[in-house]
Amino acid sequence: MKPTDFSYHLTNYLAKYLPGILGLSVNTISSYRDMFTLMITFYETVVAIKPEKITLTDFTELRMVRFLEWLEKQRGNSTSTRNVRLAAIHAFAKYLAKVYPDCIYEMLKIQSIPFKKCQKKSPEFISMEAMTLLLSLPDIGTKNGRRNATLLSTMYDSGCRVQELCDLTVADIRLEKPATIKVTGKANKTRIIPVMDSMAKLLKQYLKEFGLLSPEKSSLPLFSNSSGKKLTRKGVAYILERYFSQAQKTNPGLFPKKISPHCLRHSKSMHLLQSGVDLIYIRDLLGHVDVKTTEIYARIDSEMKRKALEKSMNITPAIQEPIWQSDKKLLAWLNSLG
Repeated sequence: MKPTDFSYHLTNYLAKYLPGILGLSVNTISSYRDMFTLMITFYETVVAIKPEKITLTDFTELRMVRFLEWLEKQRGNSTSTRNVRLAAIHAFAKYLAKVYPDCIYEMLKIQSIPFKKCQKKSPEFISMEAMTLLLSLPDIGTKNGRRNATLLSTMYDSGCRVQELCDLTVADIRLEKPATIKVTGKANKTRIIPVMDSMAKLLKQYLKEFGLLSPEKSSLPLFSNSSGKKLTRKGVAYILERYFSQAQKTNPGLFPKKISPHCLRHSKSMHLLQSGVDLIYIRDLLGHVDVKTTEIYARIDSEMKRKALEKSMNITPAIQEPIWQSDKKLLAWLNSLG
């Protein structure tokens, strides 16, 4: 079967242009690939076009608007997720406009599809007391429980993203003092994160128990599943959810209704800030490009302190009427001065 122009350009885009020309990371390319997988599913189930029959004439502004609506209504994508998918569509349309001028007009129309405004949510985090309870729940009497305890502690102590945790290899762990973890983040940028002595001891015990201390094991994933392959984001989320459910039953008042691996990253940031650590150091720990991104934790902390102060002093935030507005004699006297 002769390949269509859509399949030809999509293959070149994912296999050559993104990694070779733009130099994007494997994780970013995987994100783009996931979007196109959804798009092909949309064509097949909604538009009734088989994957091998899709052509560039099917890649239109009208279809992409329908696809985005489908993502929200049928797939339950949030506005922010919808906007991420749209950014990938824009990027592909921009690429096609360069390599296939015949469709430049339609590609420009696709690039003009606007992003939806969405309200930015404050980062969710849990208290130090809640985190201590959560990290104590894995059963360290079992090998699997010790693995999970090390995994959750590493994710919290390093403040890394869940994909960064999944990508860690044995070689990224330095146990000699000062103990560090080398994390590879967005755009393949690496950062070195110092770890506490207790965390270094936990990692050393873990590496020894799982036979990962020998030099030939240095390229293996730090955390793997039962098949020996590195854990996925879903795998990490599953492990966290397991202990989160137990923690909720133990002390429901300490925890929100839901939790995600990213909550541990936010929690670490807030705990550091509340301990007096400078925002610049927190920025470097998290791998933020700009400290303005990190400042959101300072704003949340300030708001928490304000609410605590109001509660302790029994002050309502409503503006009180000045005394000269309610005292008519004083108001008349003040007017006479003019």
